[in-house]
Amino acid sequence: MGGAASPLPPRRPGAAAAAVTELELRIQFLGGGACYNINDNADLLAEILGRLDGRSLAAAACVCRLWAAVARRDAVWEAMCLRHVGPTPPAAGPATRAVVAALGGYRRLYRLCLGPALDRLGRAGALAQAQAARAQHHLSLSLSLSLFSIDCYERLGVGGGGGGGAAAGRQQQQQQPSSLLFLCKPVDVS
Repeated sequence: MGGAASPLPPRRPGAAAAAVTELELRIQFLGGGACYNINDNADLLAEILGRLDGRSLAAAACVCRLWAAVARRDAVWEAMCLRHVGPTPPAAGPATRAVVAALGGYRRLYRLCLGPALDRLGRAGALAQAQAARAQHHLSLSLSLSLFSIDCYERLGVGGGGGGGAAAGRQQQQQQPSSLLFLCKPVDVS
């Protein structure tokens, strides 16, 4: 701090007003003036949280009640799921949202399907190798989404049966659909 001051560059006549405005902005953002609190705008917070991965979003939900409420929004999970699945049409249309909502929402989709598939693919280390690995990643996630849909359909079929008393209820509880078992272990289909 005791060094010699460097000479200032020559100023243009219109640059003084721009420099003052920039200086004022820097003072505000660095805490000298009115600060912007991220908790003031829940929509902005939702945009930021929607760009996190699953583990980081779970950790962010532990920060405070506001962050937990925003992290529970289906739009945040939708953004995360669509980012991982890959290029889609402009956005998930109302038909896609309706199907996912009927299956339990984007949060459930990520928890039961995309999260385990991404963890398994990440452990395999094939994500960052080449374009072929990217195509394989996309196909694997598509398979996972298909299995998730089949599993939900099977659960609707198993749970939607008629009467039959308590014995039928116990039998329905014991019989679990096996579609999602493929997500637990890597399967070589080549």
